[in-house]
Amino acid sequence: MTSQADGRGRGRGLHAHLLDSLGPAITAGGFPPGTVLLTDELAERYEVSRTVVREAVRVLESMHLVESRRRVGVTVLPTEQWNVYDPQVITWRLAGSDRPRQLRSLTVLRSAVEPVAARLAAELATPEECAELTEHALDMVRTSRGEQLPNYLVHDMAFHRTVLRASRNEMFARLGDVVAAVLTGRTEHEVMFRDPRQEAVTMHVQVAAAVRERDGATAERIMRTIAEDALAELDVLAP
Repeated sequence: MTSQADGRGRGRGLHAHLLDSLGPAITAGGFPPGTVLLTDELAERYEVSRTVVREAVRVLESMHLVESRRRVGVTVLPTEQWNVYDPQVITWRLAGSDRPRQLRSLTVLRSAVEPVAARLAAELATPEECAELTEHALDMVRTSRGEQLPNYLVHDMAFHRTVLRASRNEMFARLGDVVAAVLTGRTEHEVMFRDPRQEAVTMHVQVAAAVRERDGATAERIMRTIAEDALAELDVLAP
């Protein structure tokens, strides 16, 4: 006999599987804006129950990828209405053919926000946050050689999240997941060298030092260079 817990686990698995199929298909243009998806047809196509379809649709609605209307069905929304800051939407888009443009757009966003966040962090970070930044930067140095990109990524994400949080701007802080998704995409889709450039690693250490020393101008200048260099690295994706 199947236990209730087993049933719930299987349900979550089906729900996740359907999302992993529908989400990338929508963001890659497999279901163009205006396409109407019917619950019964989706259930049959993906061999899941209508309940699983409805659960997946609710998640897609929360991302503004689709709109569900009674007697109409599930309509794919225009790109302009998508929640493009949702980390899952970012991940799906980075997995598709639009990856170069998506990475560039997100990296431009970083270049606009992170330098200012670094300056604010130098002014407002707590001693504990200054220590965190230094620790993350040193961990980046430690994992920057020997093809340890997955480990390096963990510390890189933590560093940038701390800068954004320490800015004391709640809007900047909420971009932590966005920046993490961008850094992950750059790593997973090989938009980096096997080892990070040592100049970039050193600049992270310098940002941490500038924040610790309350030197906002230097923190902003170096973080801007980091962002500009990240944008230049995307040229490897050019045809």
